[in-house]
Amino acid sequence: MEIVAEGLRFPEGPIAMPDGSVILVEIAAQQLTRVMPDGTKKVIAKTGGGPNGAAMGPDGKIYVCNNGGFEYKDRNGYLTPNGIAKDYTGGSIQRVDPDTGAVETLYNDGDFGCVLRGPNDLQFDAHGGFWFTDHGKTDYEKRCHDIVGVFYAKADGSHLEEVIFPSENPNGIGISPDGKSLYVAETYTCRLTKFNISAPGKVGSDESAGGPGIPLYRPAGYKFFDSLAMEECGNICVATIGESGISVVSPEGELVEFVPTPDIYTTNICFGGEDMMDAWICLSSVGKLAKTRWKRPGLKLEYLNK
Repeated sequence: MEIVAEGLRFPEGPIAMPDGSVILVEIAAQQLTRVMPDGTKKVIAKTGGGPNGAAMGPDGKIYVCNNGGFEYKDRNGYLTPNGIAKDYTGGSIQRVDPDTGAVETLYNDGDFGCVLRGPNDLQFDAHGGFWFTDHGKTDYEKRCHDIVGVFYAKADGSHLEEVIFPSENPNGIGISPDGKSLYVAETYTCRLTKFNISAPGKVGSDESAGGPGIPLYRPAGYKFFDSLAMEECGNICVATIGESGISVVSPEGELVEFVPTPDIYTTNICFGGEDMMDAWICLSSVGKLAKTRWKRPGLKLEYLNK
């Protein structure tokens, strides 16, 4: 595993670009950054708040889930989120021009009657819309955390809808290669759930005793799920905090393998390269971006790799 860049301020939301660079968010620095193949860093835009997840849209713009911001603790060189930001005003979805750095707010808390507490991660579908999770916020002073859900929105700003509610602090989200399944990783339950997509922006009524969706996988032990990425074969690669690595889960809910990493706050993975077997992994608490060769090709994303 090669360390491509260091000195990042809690990096997440990596996008592997065709030129070999990686665009990612630095949540604590409140910015969108491009990491070049040689490790140099260039700030694309200052977003404010807490840019959390990022994805390339159909218009060539970068769409960003902004969670509104965290407070942070720096302990012995490990930077970690520590509750809601003192200047927090709500969550939002932003659109960034990667060429000019112009930032616009596409959706705000309250738009279309939707509550956006802490938008976290997103993925576009083949219809030009995108699914995104709202991880919510934890208020340690009030000893509470939000009950949140999963949303679908259109890239032109014309539609925002909460499709799945409730969900226990959903984080990573991905769409199966055939476009028929939606996968959501919940952080504190450490549960990977499948939803059957019935139409663009809609899911079936399948649910278990635990609520909406079909439980797919949950590991033993004290662990947390973060973001995820899809493999071309349909496996789901989930960043796993606590165990420090990537859990690779089959569409049938079996653990294919666990790939260890050197940071307890391993939060994201994305795929790129000509054969889609280059994997970039965010080691967030130590502020590093790592690169490694993966055993299987990642899924080509809409509006980026195809």
